[in-house]
Amino acid sequence: MKINQLYEKEIVAIILYTSLFFIILAVGLIVFFYFSRKKIIKKELEKKDLEIHFQQQQLHAIITTQEEERKRIAQDLHDDISSKLNVVSLNSHLLKTPNLTVQETNEITSNIVNLTAKALESTRRIAHDLLPAVLDKFGLHAGIEELCSEFTSSKQVQVDYHNKAVFAVNDKDKHLHVFRVLQELMNNSLRHGKASSISLLFEEEQGHVVCHYKDNGKGFDTTDAKNQHGLGMKNILSRISVLKGTIEIESAVGHGVQVVFKF
Repeated sequence: MKINQLYEKEIVAIILYTSLFFIILAVGLIVFFYFSRKKIIKKELEKKDLEIHFQQQQLHAIITTQEEERKRIAQDLHDDISSKLNVVSLNSHLLKTPNLTVQETNEITSNIVNLTAKALESTRRIAHDLLPAVLDKFGLHAGIEELCSEFTSSKQVQVDYHNKAVFAVNDKDKHLHVFRVLQELMNNSLRHGKASSISLLFEEEQGHVVCHYKDNGKGFDTTDAKNQHGLGMKNILSRISVLKGTIEIESAVGHGVQVVFKF
């Protein structure tokens, strides 16, 4: 009888200890999953914060770029067009001067015609900078060809352009961003990199258009924060973001620049 009681007590003890073990294990698992989930949520929130911060930086870059563009246009209008029109206005009033000789009248008229022609040329240049007519009328391929031709005609750099992609006709807004990215890259290659050669290739890859850009300029240190956060770089990154594309930039001092962006 006593043996049975002892046996029953042992069984009860085993059951109690086993139950206690599983309870502690369950509590441990719950605590573990709670803190793991909390850690995951924290990381997700940090990721979201980084994304929001990055988007804010891109928006700031776009706004800054637009403001810089407005200032440049205002400066061009003031320096090129407004000043010329003021001189035209003065010359027009001179025509009202009594007793002008034929030679004086011809000189004043000639000045008015010449200044008006220069003002028109400045207007065309400003309009071209805002939206290149070739890009608007004939598409991205023609716009890039003209851009490359303009840089090559400067005699400072040779641009080699090849296109194996098809640019959709109805993507004008997207193409303007692509054009501005190339414009920024070429300006950087010429102004900062002092490149003498630029190669440019567009091709299609898995339903996307990929641009391969390369120059033989001075290159730069990609780890330098100044190079990563400049206005030009922010402008490029913000436009790539608008395109919902990706970009990879490889460079080293003395080894030129290679850029691959996909959209």
